[in-house]
Amino acid sequence: MQNNPGYEQARELLLSAVRPVVSERVPLSQCGGRILAADLIAGENVPAFDRSPYDGYAVRSGDTVSASRENPVELAVLEDIPAGAVPTKVITPGTAAKVLTGAPIPEGADAGIMYEKTRFTEHTVTLFAPVKTGENIVRTGEDIKKGTVLAGAGTVIDPGLAGTLAAQGEAMPLVYKMPRVAVLSTGSELVEADTVPEAGKIRNSNRYMLEAALRQLGCESVYFGIAGDSVADISRRLTDALASCDAVITTGGVSVGDYDLTPAAMEECGVELLLRGVDMKPGMACAYGVREGKLVCGLSGNPASSLTNFYAVALPAIRKLTGRGDYLPCEIPVKLLNGFPKKSPKTRFLRGCLELKNGEVCMALPRDQGNVVLSSTIGCNVMAVVPEGSGALDAGTVLKGFLL
Repeated sequence: MQNNPGYEQARELLLSAVRPVVSERVPLSQCGGRILAADLIAGENVPAFDRSPYDGYAVRSGDTVSASRENPVELAVLEDIPAGAVPTKVITPGTAAKVLTGAPIPEGADAGIMYEKTRFTEHTVTLFAPVKTGENIVRTGEDIKKGTVLAGAGTVIDPGLAGTLAAQGEAMPLVYKMPRVAVLSTGSELVEADTVPEAGKIRNSNRYMLEAALRQLGCESVYFGIAGDSVADISRRLTDALASCDAVITTGGVSVGDYDLTPAAMEECGVELLLRGVDMKPGMACAYGVREGKLVCGLSGNPASSLTNFYAVALPAIRKLTGRGDYLPCEIPVKLLNGFPKKSPKTRFLRGCLELKNGEVCMALPRDQGNVVLSSTIGCNVMAVVPEGSGALDAGTVLKGFLL
């Protein structure tokens, strides 16, 4: 077990202990946001045939070489071809076919022309300028060529990938299961959100905060209640959670006080502790472990500290659990729009909101970054890393940031 590693070392420890969940086949209509579990390799061309991008006429370019306003070329129209139909005639010298958008280009034609650029009757079409070979034809495989790797395993199914899967006939794609992640709160002072707290009690905000974060990551959260300040109670609930879930997140009881019992409870139920504490602020207090390949994340009871540690340390491992290939956060430089007055003896994380100012990516800091100030995390979509040993920061300071 490691004590107080840096946040990057801590998350690497977790990543090395986590494997993606198993896969399943799911109807494509239910796959938005799911993670592809196998490479998508094109089994067919898209489009599968040469087709017209516009309403117009399919012609032989050789018939149009001499076409001009002074010398128009008139062609006989052999047939009309709507989208979804199959051509029945071959285009021969002096002939054309009317083709609607998406319709196949008939044999013999090697170019197309929009109807707006022609004069036409029911049986003829007249051209006033030449067209080149291949002009106004969407070629077979122009969108997708057979054999192309379209998306790798670990890719999130976004609208573009969903449409591409459909175009390839993948109606039941192989995707990773949605991980079941247990959420367990600890602390005899906690009551549920729908309860009026008695003196000395507080509502359990951590549960809902983490459930929302897990839902955003594509996980199913399973709530295991509030454990009292008892090793036996915490251990029992952890055991139950590990029996039915793929990972567990607890809050509270990970510092060094008399009632900080979560690490002992983790060990009692067979969890191997990987680390205790991370050299960062806020979010230093934590305990992480693993049992039979299942990650147990013991976070602080202070809401903002808990959420900061979750994003900085646990997030990549949870993303890897879902099957995502891009599990590390996207890092970008951010310029502070407002200063930060405190020194940072150890690595500090600032939460904030991205703004684009004069072409630069900037970060607006909420007024309070305190460990227990959960309200200042509302709307935050980026965290910035203040290097260890930094003094007060002026507006305009550029820091490494990562997207949440």
